Amino acid sequence: MYRALQLVLPRPSGTVRTCVLLALLAATGVAILELVREQTGTSGFFVGLGLALLPVAPLMAAFRWLGRAAPAPWSQLLFCFGWGACTAALIAILANNFATEWIAAATTDASAADHLGSVAIAPVVEESAKAAALLLVFSFRRRHFTGPADGFVVAGFTATGFAFTENILYLGNAFVEDLADRSGVLESVTMATFFVRIVLSPFAHPLFTVLTGLGFGVAAVSARRSRRIFLPLLGLALAMGMHALWNGSSQFGEHGFYVVYSCVMVPVFGLLVWLAVRIRRNRLRAVEGELALYAAAGWLGAAEVPALASMPARSLARALARRSGGRAAGRTVARYEADAAALALLRNRARRGGPVRERDFAGRELELLHRLWQARATAGPALVRAAVMEELVPPWFDPLGPDPAAARTDVPGPRRADQDRGAPDQDRCAPDPTRGTGPGPTLEAAPGATPGTAREPGLRRSGPWSSATPAGPASIRPCVLPGGDEVR
Repeated sequence: MYRALQLVLPRPSGTVRTCVLLALLAATGVAILELVREQTGTSGFFVGLGLALLPVAPLMAAFRWLGRAAPAPWSQLLFCFGWGACTAALIAILANNFATEWIAAATTDASAADHLGSVAIAPVVEESAKAAALLLVFSFRRRHFTGPADGFVVAGFTATGFAFTENILYLGNAFVEDLADRSGVLESVTMATFFVRIVLSPFAHPLFTVLTGLGFGVAAVSARRSRRIFLPLLGLALAMGMHALWNGSSQFGEHGFYVVYSCVMVPVFGLLVWLAVRIRRNRLRAVEGELALYAAAGWLGAAEVPALASMPARSLARALARRSGGRAAGRTVARYEADAAALALLRNRARRGGPVRERDFAGRELELLHRLWQARATAGPALVRAAVMEELVPPWFDPLGPDPAAARTDVPGPRRADQDRGAPDQDRCAPDPTRGTGPGPTLEAAPGATPGTAREPGLRRSGPWSSATPAGPASIRPCVLPGGDEVR
């Protein structure tokens, strides 16, 4: 039945999916805004909004830092934040209120209903609602979900949005209560709520949801179908368990909250911070290792590889490009860095998962290589200079010199179409009049590739799981490289 529906009903395009999601976020955003304002009052809403904004920027910056090695599009991150702040928060408020009222009516015990709702209902509902954003990104933006680091980032932005809306509600209600009691600032419920939720535990919701994100991240690089199903569910179950323990800490006695905070939350938070730093470092190592193959094949300069694997060097390269070529040059270098990291992680993921996991590897690889080649005239010199200034390569390093690893690479190098037609050596570096005056490879559509991708003539289709060599003699190398003034 499902297969029949797939044949009859066409899959919606990316534009349609985007419009539907934006409409959903807008509708839920208006609904949650009115719902929170109704519960807190106008004055409480604005006070809660101002206080709840304080931890948002630091949390987003921390998660963005983790994903800088291969940054996800800001549109995707803002969608995750909006989903957490609007859709997930609305689902949680409505479901939690309904469940608590139903339990209270069934047991005629309001206090027991509140306790059961906070420990058993809220963790399940809230973590499931937040996990829906991760599932959407994992399903429809798989090329931007390349491993545990992306799980960290997507989960962090989603949970930060959810905590933002929840903090508005708690702080706004506390402010209204203080107005009614005419409490002083230091003795106010607002101050106590601010200290617990904003100062003491701003990482609580991100910590829970990151466990789900790790499950999706590991599943993204797993070759086994069973793991791709089981690991996200395991992460979601752990997130629910941590959330339930946190919500039930007040029931463990007078000091139960502080015991759970110091003995569970802080150690788990420290473990996740250590894991995040380790994942980021390993990701940069993977970028360096995979890009070395493309540098040996001639797509990148050898000095660019250590620069692309160093975040300070990347930042310096963007600054150098902006200084010499303005903001447009800086954006070109930033896109070059992002594309190079995406190319390296694509190859690394395909190598680990096999051809079943990356069926479109050849087309996607050539698409990224084409974009890198087009931007290399601007980005290459900036990265080389940054590598020298950061002492990643010695000052006497010759970026146009021969690469001793070239003979060992299994990555096809850029070649011109006239090489395959047996053109004389002196003519092989001549620009192709059909493609303008700039040097670079001639790219054509790859057989079996998706429309819009490109393929280099003379290169046989291959993947990281099988050997790929340039067509023709091994001595044929790229001619004039963008950013250089000599022939290699």
